[in-house]
Amino acid sequence: MRIGILGAGGMADALGTQWARAGHEVMVSGRDPGRGAAQAARMTTRAGAEVRAGSFAEAAGFGEVVVVAVREAGLLDTLQAAGAALRGKALVDVTNANPKEYDVTRSLARLIGDVTGGHVVKAFNLCHVDVWRMTPPVFDGRPLAVPLCGDDPGALAAARTLVADLGCTPVDGGGLGRAALLEATAAFMIGLWFGGADAQAVLPPLASSGAHRPA
Repeated sequence: MRIGILGAGGMADALGTQWARAGHEVMVSGRDPGRGAAQAARMTTRAGAEVRAGSFAEAAGFGEVVVVAVREAGLLDTLQAAGAALRGKALVDVTNANPKEYDVTRSLARLIGDVTGGHVVKAFNLCHVDVWRMTPPVFDGRPLAVPLCGDDPGALAAARTLVADLGCTPVDGGGLGRAALLEATAAFMIGLWFGGADAQAVLPPLASSGAHRPA
């Protein structure tokens, strides 16, 4: 799969390196061509496979799937720079708002879809970047579960593949309308982690969560 990544920071590095190692073609992008090229070179060394660098527009055109991995402050400028190539394309949104400034009425995933006309899947936003550097992320013998929120079957299928290639388990989180809940969960949990709490201990395991019927 060809994966274009809008961004050349930590999330682009961690996820992109893993996907290149798994055999995908990866291109990262950023505002600074020199920084993007240096990042791609480091990723190539770690992955043992070539990672390319380009502009936002080049990465958008390159990817069968495009991953949005930039800070909220630069999100709109990045999407505008990526241009029309994002329309109708599978877009995986890994962004989070600043937890201290989170607005529950505003979904970044929905914003990305409205601006680009792409098929957005919200994913990979609940964990620190270092988790995505693990090969694989397994805790107490359980592979990390990654919720996905999206509407388009093709985009969801691509996202499931990308989750599985990290050694994780994709979990159906519902349609894109539920992405706001996933974003709110991130804002809440990140606040707990910053406060020194073990956020994973907040919820009991499935066997102790009561009897539930499938939705």
